[in-house]
Amino acid sequence: MQKLLLVFLLLRFFMKMKQTKVYMTMDASGAYKAAINGHIVVIVDIIDMSTSLETALEMGAAAVFGASPDQIYAPVIVNPEKIAMGAAFVAQKLNTEVIIIGEPRFASKEEQMENCQRLVNKLTEMNTKICDFVPNVGKELWAFAHIGKKIAIAVTSTGGVAFDAAYNAGGIVTTATIARTRHMRGKAPALKGAYRAKNLALELKRDISYVAASSKSYEDVLAAKYLCDLTKGLS
Repeated sequence: MQKLLLVFLLLRFFMKMKQTKVYMTMDASGAYKAAINGHIVVIVDIIDMSTSLETALEMGAAAVFGASPDQIYAPVIVNPEKIAMGAAFVAQKLNTEVIIIGEPRFASKEEQMENCQRLVNKLTEMNTKICDFVPNVGKELWAFAHIGKKIAIAVTSTGGVAFDAAYNAGGIVTTATIARTRHMRGKAPALKGAYRAKNLALELKRDISYVAASSKSYEDVLAAKYLCDLTKGLS
């Protein structure tokens, strides 16, 4: 009887050890700390960075990244050149091109390019073709570009900065949204992002941190909390 009890207690102990923990944090500083702690870092920027990238994935993007614009102040280190190197590596491996999702939303392509010269220069240096600049418009992205199997990089002042900070701290970084895309409604976009994060966490044996890209954007805070609770309930 004592042996059976010991086996039962050991099984419970190891199950608890393997259980993925899910946290919530905010801002680029929170993304940085989550990456330092070895978590899967999930950037939540509903309007519009993470929604644009979810739409890009829905449109067939081979991979997605976020990056900081040039003229930005962040309390942690950002390095768009390192993002460019990661994107260029994937693009060259897959023999594809990069498309940049930029800001300001209603600016010309030339202005969007001017906003991310560090990223652009590094991609050019690495012989990676940038095929287009499109605005950061969430689910409406499909109307501005044919993404296909390209690599999408969102250069934005909140979600892009948070992604950049986590990536440069050595994190495994992804994104999630609760907003609808062209083909997903209701709970579907949230579940897509939550399962993506959960599967990465299980594969790499890591915990998860959802990052509200801006603590000043209540929609990001509410969405990150919702995604956190949703992921905890996934089987």
